[in-house]
Amino acid sequence: MYRKMLLTCFLAFIMTSACVPPPPGATTAPIDHAPALFHVRLDTSKGVIVIEMHRDWAPIGVERFYQLVKSGYYDQNKVFRIRAGNWAQFGINPDPKVSQAWRTRNIPDEPRVQSNIRGTIAFAFALKDARTTQVFINLKDNSSTHDAPTDGLPFVPLGIVTQGMEVADAWYSGYGENAGGGIRGGQQAPLFEQGNVYLEKNYPLLDFIRAATIEK
Repeated sequence: MYRKMLLTCFLAFIMTSACVPPPPGATTAPIDHAPALFHVRLDTSKGVIVIEMHRDWAPIGVERFYQLVKSGYYDQNKVFRIRAGNWAQFGINPDPKVSQAWRTRNIPDEPRVQSNIRGTIAFAFALKDARTTQVFINLKDNSSTHDAPTDGLPFVPLGIVTQGMEVADAWYSGYGENAGGGIRGGQQAPLFEQGNVYLEKNYPLLDFIRAATIEK
């Protein structure tokens, strides 16, 4: 019941915010809400990844991810943060105007349903009720640290990779935290200010998402 109320409130927020101009990169078409179950295809520089999204795991988060994919937000995203064998993170748009516009469009937290096992995808965040666009794929079972962190704010999986985990495993990880760190690391300003221009100049070996699409 609580999760249903959260989703209802979030959808109401979307509808009542219809008069607010969408940020750059957002679709201006009538809102098409996320299905209960759907698949996202990531065509990447190393191959294809397919993620099965479950709205009942995280209705608010899945709705946000769905809208971002539909609007093309993740196209040409660099996978800028990889801790080898642990997680791989992306979600800062290559165009600074777009990433800055979405940077403060937070969505509220919601209860965790699924554990952070290998292959699950979740939003990264630094503060309470501060999920926006950045997501990570768990490259191993991180449930012992991500399900119940000491700050009391769990990472909430949205879906799970059903094809292409070997692709995520193969993404270039040699830069580690240097290319932008995490949201909590305070190293992301150049990514928001310069986008892919900064990353291509300083971290040319990073893998990237050519396009993210909803599979029919």
